[in-house]
Amino acid sequence: MKKVDIVVPCYNEQEVLQAFYNETARVLLTLPDYSFRFLFVDDGSRDNTIVIMKQLAKEHDNVKYLSFSRNFGKEAAMYAGLTYSDGDYVILMDADLQHPPAMIPDMLAGIEEGYDCCAARRVSREGESKIRSWFSQLFYRLSNRMTDVKMPQNAVDYRVMTRAMVDSILSLAEVERFSKGIFAWVGFETKWLPYENVERTMGTTKWNFWKLVKYALSGITSFSITPLRMVSGMGFLIFVFACLYILVTLIQTFLFGIDVPGYVTTLCAVLFLGGIIELSVGILGEYVAHIYMEAKGRPIFILRQTNLEIKKEKSNGNASDSVC
Repeated sequence: MKKVDIVVPCYNEQEVLQAFYNETARVLLTLPDYSFRFLFVDDGSRDNTIVIMKQLAKEHDNVKYLSFSRNFGKEAAMYAGLTYSDGDYVILMDADLQHPPAMIPDMLAGIEEGYDCCAARRVSREGESKIRSWFSQLFYRLSNRMTDVKMPQNAVDYRVMTRAMVDSILSLAEVERFSKGIFAWVGFETKWLPYENVERTMGTTKWNFWKLVKYALSGITSFSITPLRMVSGMGFLIFVFACLYILVTLIQTFLFGIDVPGYVTTLCAVLFLGGIIELSVGILGEYVAHIYMEAKGRPIFILRQTNLEIKKEKSNGNASDSVC
């Protein structure tokens, strides 16, 4: 019997957690050939999420939980869940029921076909604002053009992975994580299952527009140096135009004498160059920030409590001292 771990990152999910467990457990009853274990990760929730996790763990032997000392973010929660998983296969899904549990049998069937990963991809974004959908599509187009890591349009984190793929993901212990890119970067054969977007019916989303923009920028700069090359390209073009402008000015001076420079031309040039400089510094700052965060060597997460029996070296995100 294959062992399957279901990793579920949670942040303020008290309203939906019980319903998620009930719905998922109902689907798992149709799969008697597998042994399932829930691994809930409490990402520093401020509501009663951890209380519900403990209650579920008390009522069901196959429910385990990890609770962070504070909110470290979904990326850290996913990494923690993968770190403490030990199943032959690992399912990664959200607790808000926007990742339909009914897809689990088809996903496991895809793994049994020989794939290393079976992941979900939305074929529609109904229920989302048009501007958010447009920016999402723009991100995928830009990311696929600017990086060597190709991500399918509207890919989500909902997936089943083999132990070999999970171990490969865990070997990339970078602090500034962008899992969608990491899933693609490690390779492995992936089967994509399309599904219609499911609107959230309980609780509230934790992702606002600016958090998504920040997440997208982090994703591009984590896997591409194209923005840096664009800065170099802009600098070269400005240098060429400046040389041409100087040459034209010299020719006009020799032929027609000294001309009074225009105020508008000077102002436009100063504003343009100032904008380019600010943009360049901002792009460089993004990469320096990545280096800064990685150089600190801080753990990706810190555990406050868990009902798992774990070793000291696994108690935080960089496999160092215990904090439990």
